[in-house]
Formats: sequence, C-alpha cells, structure tokens
Amino acid sequence: MRPRTLRTRLVAGVLVLLALACATVGVATSLALERFMVDRLDQQLSMTAGKFAASLEHRERHGERGDSRGQSPGTLGVRLVNGRVTDAAVVAPGNAGLGLSTDDAAVLDAVPMDGRGHTVELSALDDYRVMAIEGDDGDALVNGLPLEGVNATVHRLQLAELVGFAIVMIVTGVAGAIWVRLSLRPLERVAATARRVSTLPLASGEVALPDRVPDEDPRTEVGQVGEAFNRMLGHVGEALARRHASEQRMRTFAADAGHELRTPLATVRAHVELARRNPADVPAEIRHALERVDAESSRMGKLVDDLLLLARLDAGRPLARDQVDLSRLVIDATGDARVSAPGHHWRLELPEEPVTLIGDVDRLYQVVTNLLGNARAHTPPGTTVTVSVHAPGEGKVELTVADDGPGVPRELQGELFERFVRADKARSRASGGSGLGLAIVRAVVAAHGGTVDVESRPGRTVFRVLLPG
Repeated sequence: MRPRTLRTRLVAGVLVLLALACATVGVATSLALERFMVDRLDQQLSMTAGKFAASLEHRERHGERGDSRGQSPGTLGVRLVNGRVTDAAVVAPGNAGLGLSTDDAAVLDAVPMDGRGHTVELSALDDYRVMAIEGDDGDALVNGLPLEGVNATVHRLQLAELVGFAIVMIVTGVAGAIWVRLSLRPLERVAATARRVSTLPLASGEVALPDRVPDEDPRTEVGQVGEAFNRMLGHVGEALARRHASEQRMRTFAADAGHELRTPLATVRAHVELARRNPADVPAEIRHALERVDAESSRMGKLVDDLLLLARLDAGRPLARDQVDLSRLVIDATGDARVSAPGHHWRLELPEEPVTLIGDVDRLYQVVTNLLGNARAHTPPGTTVTVSVHAPGEGKVELTVADDGPGVPRELQGELFERFVRADKARSRASGGSGLGLAIVRAVVAAHGGTVDVESRPGRTVFRVLLPG
C-alpha cells in the first residue's frame, strides 16, 4: 500500500534511503571485518608453515599426537599421500585423532599448494581456513585454523549494527515526521484556505473570499504556490465582484422595468376594454385586433408579475409564514390542471393524513401550478401525470410531479431551472411560455429552505421538491 499524504511519502522516502545507507554500511563493515580477520588467520598459517601437519609426518620424533606446542586450540593438521588421508589431528584437550570422510579428503586434496589460505567446509568440523604445502616425502601437508571465531565476531557485529540501525531508524522517523510536519505547515495553510474557498457559495450572490495565504516567499516552493494561489484568489474575487455587480444591475433593471411597465399595460388594457364596450360601432377586423391586444396585454402582465416576483425573491424579501395544508393545495391545483388539460390523465397519490408545513401558501401554490403547467405544456395528450406528496421523516416534506412523456433532453437538464430556458427552443413564445416557470419554482423553493431537482429519461420524468416540514 503506497502512502497517500505528502508528509507520509517524504518520511517514508527518508527512511527508505536511510535503510539503504545502513544496509550498505552494515554489509561493507561486515565484509571488511571478515576480510581482516581472515587475513590474520592466513598470516598465522603462513607463520606456522605447516609445522603441526609436519609433526604428524614424523611421529617417531613427536609422538603419536604430533607436536602441538605453540599451536592455537582448534588447529587442524592433515597429511595426505596420493589424495588419501594418512594422518589427521586437531589441537584440543587430549589431542585426539580425527576421522575424516572420503569427501573431506577430496576437499583437502583439492586445496592448491600456493602458500595462500583457502576456506573449506568439512563434515567432521566447522568451516576452516587451510593452507597446503609439500612435505619432505612428496606428500601434502595441510594446516588449518577454525573460522568459528571469525564468524562469531562478524555475527556479533551484525547484531550490534542491526540494533543500532533500528534505533537510528526509529529516532530518524520520529524526528523526520516532526520536521516534515513543521516544514509543511505553510502548505497546510494553503490547503486550509483552498478548503474554505471550496465551501463558499460561488454560484451566486456576493461572496467574501477568505484572507490570503501569508506565505509568499518566492525563494521557496511553498512560497511560490502561496503567491500563485493568492494571485488566483485576487482574480476570482475580482470576477465575482463584477458578476455580483452585473447581477445587481440586472435585478434592479428587472424590478424597475416591471414597475414601469405595469402602468402602460394597465392603460392599454383599460383603453381596449373601453373600445370593446360598444361592439356595434367596431368593425369585425378591429374587434379581433382588440381581442388580440387584450390577450397579449394579459400575457405581458403575467410576465411582468413573474419578473417582479423573481426580483423580490432575489432581493431576499421574506415570504409569508403560515400553516399550509400541502395536500389540499395539491388537490386544488391538480383539479384546475384537469379542467385546463382534459386530454391528460391526472393522478393523485396522497397519504391518509394531511401533510402540512410552514410557508407562503400563494407561492407554494404557484410552485405546484408551474410544475403541472410544465408537464401539461411539454407532454402530448394521453400522458399520465402523477402528483404525490409524502413526509419521508426528519422534518421533511416531499412533493413529486412525474409523467410518462418524452422526457427532457439530457443536455438541457443541467440548466432547466435557469431563466428563459425552454425545452423546445423551436417553439414560439406564445406556445412555449416565457421560460420563467421553473426558475420561479427554484427561487420559491430556495426561499423556503428547500431544494428541487429533476430526473428524466424517455418515458419517465420526475420533478422532486423537498421542503422543510
């Protein structure tokens, strides 16, 4: 498993490099010590010059056990004639003879007579360092010293190094973790600032960016990151300020335009109504034109009302806070939809007990009628529209409007609740609506502290509204 955090990777990297360095030092010192001690054994063997083995050659002068005077304990002496061991002994208490196997004899016979030490492994003994010379009678004399002391010393050194390196690794790991943590504190401050920025509602409204990162030393990598991050925050803050100012101007324009249009629209409708009071004096063509003017004036008045409502919601004006029977509201809105669109099949799924919440009854009624109107306008006759209300618990109320129509194109689902967005861009404004219905739904739901989303595919579209109960 690879370490995930930068701190862990740095500490792990340091420990790996230290482990490699310790292993290299340990191997080098072990080999050097072993080589040194083996060279000492070779010197001892050269100094004895086969003395012990030669004493075995002349037992009549030195006795049956050879001359072991001045020899180190464990010294091996072997006499070979034509590859066969004739005499063998080890300097030890009692100087007992030594029985060597045929394989041992072959190993000793293979030792070259070059005056140099060689390491052999004998079945009757441990590892030995041996040196072979030619005897007076043309035989081979082999003297040897045990490697047990060398091996024991090397093993003790390796154990000491292992313990010492382990302590060094632990201390280095702890100290390295503390040091890396202190060194990465500036980077943690950059990450903390980035996390605070990521939690801000950057999509809309005025946004106050957090304080800049204090680490801006260009001589360090972290300082370069902090400087670039602060520069990016400056650009983002400037862009957000410009966007907020533009949104404010648009909201002010929409509100002012709505108020200014109300008076001329009322005047136009009043004059149209006055002209239609005497239909006998008005030609049929003029009467039809007046009816169209009245219809379009009424439609424009609704558009102005929608724009003013969105402007009020954008300004954060509080809504009414009354007890609302959502079940009764849905029944009334669905009944109106059934009258206006008898070609659709309208279904209600309501719990036995009324579902109530605190909110603005007029605005919530507008949410339901807009969702039903959207289903009616964008699905063909014969479509089944199902309206359901239930309380899933945790103080929530859920309203869903589902239909089995053709569905919403996938590329439009992400912007469906934006203003002046229509599912069919080819439709005229007269048949397709203004594109403000779902924008009003989202604004009203958000003003109530709720959420709205859509899931759509061919044959199944569901608008889901979740409100606090």
